[in-house]
Amino acid sequence: MIKLRLKRFGKKREASYRIVAMNSHNRRDGRPLEELGFYNPRTDETRLDVPAIIRRLQQGAQPTKTVQHILEKANIFEQLKAES
Repeated sequence: MIKLRLKRFGKKREASYRIVAMNSHNRRDGRPLEELGFYNPRTDETRLDVPAIIRRLQQGAQPTKTVQHILEKANIFEQLKAES
């Protein structure tokens, strides 16, 4: 199963995350199928590749709870419904 989830990078205590599409059986920091965005929890900065995220969701990828919350804040699910 393909999941949209966070991949950690950055220094100790200064973590940032990439939003990636990965096989659910792969480890957290393993090789992703595709990088779809960026999330920095310290500054609440997000950068998303919206067309790629919508394409992955249409293909059946499941977001984790944290990624789902980030996508809801960016109104991705409304755009997904509009395209369907």
